[in-house]
Amino acid sequence: MRVREWAAREGLNEQTVWKWCRENRMPVPFERSGGVWLIHDPKYERADTPVAGSRTVCYARVSSADRKADLQRQADRLKAFAINLGASDIRVVMETGSGVDDRRRKLNRILADPDVGTIIVEHRDRLTRMNAGLVESALKAQGRRLIVVDDTELDDDLVRDMTEVLTSFCARLYGRRAARSKARAALKAAENA
Repeated sequence: MRVREWAAREGLNEQTVWKWCRENRMPVPFERSGGVWLIHDPKYERADTPVAGSRTVCYARVSSADRKADLQRQADRLKAFAINLGASDIRVVMETGSGVDDRRRKLNRILADPDVGTIIVEHRDRLTRMNAGLVESALKAQGRRLIVVDDTELDDDLVRDMTEVLTSFCARLYGRRAARSKARAALKAAENA
């Protein structure tokens, strides 16, 4: 779990926990994954064990076939994360397709499979560009969970929603490949105005 969540559960200041991580003084196991500190507190990880299936699926996705090398690296990072988490029945699913629409057969199979108790993705937008929160809520209602390894996304819900809407519109206007950069440019222009 992330530093913010662990600090809230333990009643500690978030800055204190980050300092402990940097100084290697944490009372529980932790690791740094990119720019994110992940806390592996056994008492909370056991409590979060899903009641649904026991299979863990690492889902890696890229948007185009020319990014196959990125897809394999993403899958390798996810599998290493799942092993460090202590998962036993791990399956890696790799898919090439747009994150804007719902025409991804492999993801649909994962979501429909009741034996899958945990889905691990690297970034929230690797699962879906829009409405990832709805997917996460549906999984939670079934006793399953979604783990986002690098959740360094915008915390402001309004900004995130606006980005998703702009990405969707830009995908329709400019094509799916350029949608994200066009949406960022539109947001930057709006901030400067």
